[in-house]
Amino acid sequence: MLSVLRVHLPSDIPIIGCELTPYVLLRRSDNNFTTDDVPETAPLQGHFLSYKWYRVQSDKKVAICSVHPSELATLQCIGCVKAKIPVAKSYHCTPKCFSDAWQHHRVLHDRAASAVSENGNEEEEVFGRFNNSVSSASLTNGSAPMYPAAVTQRNGGETWFEVGRSKTYTPTADDIGHVLKFECVVVDAETKLPVGYANTLLTSRVIPAPSPSPRRMIPVDGMGHLDADGRITSSGTFTVLSYNILSDACASKSDLYSYCPSWALSWPYRRQNLLREIVGYCADIICLQEIQSDHYEEFFSPELDKHGYYGLYKRKTKEVYNGNPNKIDGCATFFRRDRFSHVKKYEVEFNKAAQSLTDAIIPPNLQTAALNRLVKDNVALIAVLEAKVNNPPVDSPGKRQLLCVANTHINVPEDLKDVKLWQVHTLLKGLEKIAASADIPMLVCGDFNSVPESAPHALLAMGKVDASHPDLAVDPLNILHPLNRLAHQLPLVSAYSSFARTVGLGFEQHKRRLNITTNEPLFTHFTRDFIGSLDYIFYTADSLVVESLLELLDEESLRKDTALPSPEWSSDHLALLAEFRCCKNRYRR
Repeated sequence: MLSVLRVHLPSDIPIIGCELTPYVLLRRSDNNFTTDDVPETAPLQGHFLSYKWYRVQSDKKVAICSVHPSELATLQCIGCVKAKIPVAKSYHCTPKCFSDAWQHHRVLHDRAASAVSENGNEEEEVFGRFNNSVSSASLTNGSAPMYPAAVTQRNGGETWFEVGRSKTYTPTADDIGHVLKFECVVVDAETKLPVGYANTLLTSRVIPAPSPSPRRMIPVDGMGHLDADGRITSSGTFTVLSYNILSDACASKSDLYSYCPSWALSWPYRRQNLLREIVGYCADIICLQEIQSDHYEEFFSPELDKHGYYGLYKRKTKEVYNGNPNKIDGCATFFRRDRFSHVKKYEVEFNKAAQSLTDAIIPPNLQTAALNRLVKDNVALIAVLEAKVNNPPVDSPGKRQLLCVANTHINVPEDLKDVKLWQVHTLLKGLEKIAASADIPMLVCGDFNSVPESAPHALLAMGKVDASHPDLAVDPLNILHPLNRLAHQLPLVSAYSSFARTVGLGFEQHKRRLNITTNEPLFTHFTRDFIGSLDYIFYTADSLVVESLLELLDEESLRKDTALPSPEWSSDHLALLAEFRCCKNRYRR
């Protein structure tokens, strides 16, 4: 007979909007084990599994800490109440929690006051783009109604309501602060009667998904105008997002992120939090790195399609990787279908370039060792897009407007500086060929795993690498010589360096968040092991001009006691977002 041996959840802390799918271990009559689902439509050995979810309604009201959402609140900020900030953000679990969070917390008061003075709608302005609420009507949890009339069980001051009849349940806003109960029982397929005892588990209290403080778009030249969603609406402009989202394989393979709560590191939570953040930026073009192929196909592509995006994807090659092919990550580029159409796609596989290089310059007896050094599976995805005629990002009516967007993830160990530089140089030479065939603005986005003062950054930003650069000392294969080859003619400029060119008191706080030597952000990657800039958006400054940028964060904004990823930010990188306008012949290197 079929029997249930064990049920458990990967994380016992449920978050609204994040699916809960228990692990159910079954034993068949032949004593073999299985974890496959056994629905009524496909019974096994004359039996199937029946599932139910319950919510406990308590007479006692429960408040959740806004900083540590798995903890109950013990105090409330009266200033939040007076400022009409959403009440959930006013609770704290301990006086120390409130004290530690104060520098960050008072920003909410300031922004609420500022929003009221500007438009009289503080909640929408400050919190609207990262709204955590999940509509009950938008979630499907089996055939049970959300508010069933039947009370399943009463126990003292508690009442249990049935809320779902499928294996998977997605907590709603109505569940916040309540415990959930999962019940699994074997049912006879003929009699439809339960067989044996029901296996149950209880969760912790459901918590709201913590949201980060909204990052605002800052008009660089003061000419931009914000719409109700906080998006720049200047005529003839478009926005580009670049974001390394941290693959689940990397997040879960080690204790590298042990400081992040396990529930916040779980993929069901992170994917919803990442999607909410990405969609909230309202970008016209989205460049994502470290996105697993299964997550692209099963989640991001269909979800972003609902928001009007078309996606392109390039998975890393697998000469080095020997794990599950579906978990290999890669680069994904999405664009709004109402703004752009897809013209052409180029795929850059650095492994193939490495093979060609070794065949050309490495003696046969040394080629195996050379390939072992050069082959790292990295790729780049290049998309040529065309602006829709009815909404072109350029003030040239009647003229076909193309845009080339390169998206890459250069992930090479730090001791292989020559390989890292060679990959960036290979990408740039490929882009030069595209530029030679068409007069086309270019964007080069991605995680280059290179700090601002490195040789790859110098090549991107300056068009060449100085012969005295210390990175050039590492070149055992002699692939960087002659040094005059390490150059390109693309007039690339880093978008975020535009903050350094601004004037006025309003920009001083943003300038303080820049490296004074390179004018790059102080960090785009923030873990306990490394804080620094690795991500960039470069653009051809003879054809594009920066209109606005997503504001940078400082360490205080991320809170003193944490690192990334965290419950608020679900990657170890920060997103970069820039708004551009086409402007021909503005700059030459």
